Amino acid sequence: MPIVKVTGKGTNLTDNTILRMKDLHGKWVLVPVDSAERCDEFCKQKLYFMRQVRLVQGKEKHRIERLWLINDNGKPSDELMTEYDGTYFVSAKESEILSFIDTHETQTRHIYLIDPIGNIMMRFPENVDATKMGRDLKRLLHVSQIEH
Repeated sequence: MPIVKVTGKGTNLTDNTILRMKDLHGKWVLVPVDSAERCDEFCKQKLYFMRQVRLVQGKEKHRIERLWLINDNGKPSDELMTEYDGTYFVSAKESEILSFIDTHETQTRHIYLIDPIGNIMMRFPENVDATKMGRDLKRLLHVSQIEH
């Protein structure tokens, strides 16, 4: 996967504000792309993995954000938004953000990682092992030369 600089904006469904990708500058960002109307078990599993992987980073977890790019006109249930509090729930259907992430057919299969300067630098495998994902992120945080 080539490194791609992500720009654009979407509507943050938590507080109905505009979230610009540049607002997350300086943070590592875990990003899934899914439908809010049809968030199945795989969708929920990605949200769960992102939350857990962030938590196991301990004192470094403040360097990581979670951003769910919603590719339809739906809104996540209140229960889901409460369970994954701290995640940015962003309506991106009408945004150019989705054009930076793979093809429409494959973008919902992965969790993507955006580096602190806004580049999509990697995607985790479709059936990622959360433990390995956590270790990869821990290594990246350790070797990152970007000030935090």
